[in-house]
Amino acid sequence: MNFPRLSDETRLSRLSPPTGKVRMVLDTDIGCEVDDQFALAYALKSPEKLEVEAVYSAPFSYAGSVSPEEGVEKSYNEILHVLKLLNINKKDGFVFKGSRGYLENSTTPRESEAARDLVKRAMSRDDDLLYVAAIGAITNVASAILMKPEIINKIVVVWLGGHALNWKDTREFNLHQDIHASRIIFNSGVPLIHIPCMGVATHLTTTVPELEYYLEGKSQIGDYLTKIVRDYSGGNPVGWSKVIWDIATIGWLIDDRWFQSSIVPSPILTDQYTWSFDPQRHFIRSIYYMNRDHIFADFFKKLTE
Repeated sequence: MNFPRLSDETRLSRLSPPTGKVRMVLDTDIGCEVDDQFALAYALKSPEKLEVEAVYSAPFSYAGSVSPEEGVEKSYNEILHVLKLLNINKKDGFVFKGSRGYLENSTTPRESEAARDLVKRAMSRDDDLLYVAAIGAITNVASAILMKPEIINKIVVVWLGGHALNWKDTREFNLHQDIHASRIIFNSGVPLIHIPCMGVATHLTTTVPELEYYLEGKSQIGDYLTKIVRDYSGGNPVGWSKVIWDIATIGWLIDDRWFQSSIVPSPILTDQYTWSFDPQRHFIRSIYYMNRDHIFADFFKKLTE
């Protein structure tokens, strides 16, 4: 597969933090856990910075219990549920179902409503970039790139996937479910803001008492977010906290000053789910630190306005 090649100047410009209001879509496996709901609410409650044009349901699976096809349906239904709690009456032209399976190789896309919409939306305007915040398996985005490689010139991907570049392995849920799609994101040259999980997004912890204090009783969505984390905790054991991984992508788009990052050659994803490095590879931006307090302060303020 031949992908468009960006000049170094263009690539570095695309990897710079955005200024002004951002066009974005959110690709989410929201039916899987409890943190995606926070990210969706955060994005939609940040209209001063984010113009959310569409939301895509991403596949996920658990061995023996949930298939990718079931996962994408669960995610689709949960997106609609969160929108209802936010009193947002959008569905047609806003929420799209993603792939019903993972990529079988690195050249054949899994076409879906979501992938087709991403291609159409990315190619529809010449005047500005479309940011793709991805917080699940990257199947839909990789498929869109395979379907229309030219979108590499039109989008910036902000993906929570894999672990820190110095971690012992990168066998992380979002990344390992679809290794072909993950490799496409690192190999294709699409402008990429990489947010690792272990070692980086692990800063984004909250507790049930904190959610009860700031969110519960303030709104329907606040009650729901508190409940799903309380239920997830299994009774709020002493000292327990939950990482709300996915709000990292939204936080970076809102204010990059809450993050520290570096421009590095795109890592190589090995068959052993480890990182390998080649200094001749194209550049990506890799996040290595985030200020948990600033991100949650902004999140709580917006959810209670």
